[in-house]
Amino acid sequence: MREILGRRRRLLSQRNDGRPELIGAALTFATEWQWPVLPGVTADPQGHSRCGCPDADCTVPGAHPFDPGLLAATTDARMVRWWWSNRPAAPIVLATGGNAPCAVSLPALAAAHTLTALDRMGMRLGPVVASPSRWAILVRPYSMEQLGELLYAKDFVPGSLRFHGEGGYLALPPSETGEGEIRWERAPLPGSASPWVPDVEPVVDAAVEALTRTGVSAPEL
Repeated sequence: MREILGRRRRLLSQRNDGRPELIGAALTFATEWQWPVLPGVTADPQGHSRCGCPDADCTVPGAHPFDPGLLAATTDARMVRWWWSNRPAAPIVLATGGNAPCAVSLPALAAAHTLTALDRMGMRLGPVVASPSRWAILVRPYSMEQLGELLYAKDFVPGSLRFHGEGGYLALPPSETGEGEIRWERAPLPGSASPWVPDVEPVVDAAVEALTRTGVSAPEL
């Protein structure tokens, strides 16, 4: 009987196309993992690759907060249910920093090399979020001072490396943005506890090396 009930719950938590409900994922992040989230801007229905925000040249279509703003991010289950009950297609946006993970993101090809390098080092990795063009490695929260000292010690920091720290944000799976689907390249281990994530320093070291080696050093236009 338990197996049947468990299967029924899994089926109820999926869309008709087999993708998990956004509201279910948002509630897991907020209430079980204590990651503050809020709904992002949905893609423009007139042009899916464009953002629904007023900025015609938005560089992260559908993958950022707008209304409400980032400061509204919460772990309150009632607020999360209300948001996604009213905006069921809204991307899930994580407010990085504080008690939530931060992230280091880089172009997808260089990110794959970075993960390979970290695996060879025997370094334990946590979740990795992937969009069609960029991957984000979740790391422990870091301060701007810590990040500044880390980058200052390097001879060169590629411009295509991005940091999602305190006051930043990141779209989480299974969101659909103007660029495409947000997915787990490396999914969190199942369970109710907040996923483990590594320190930022070894991740940045490996990312800088991979970007330098692959020549992906300039920021995308």
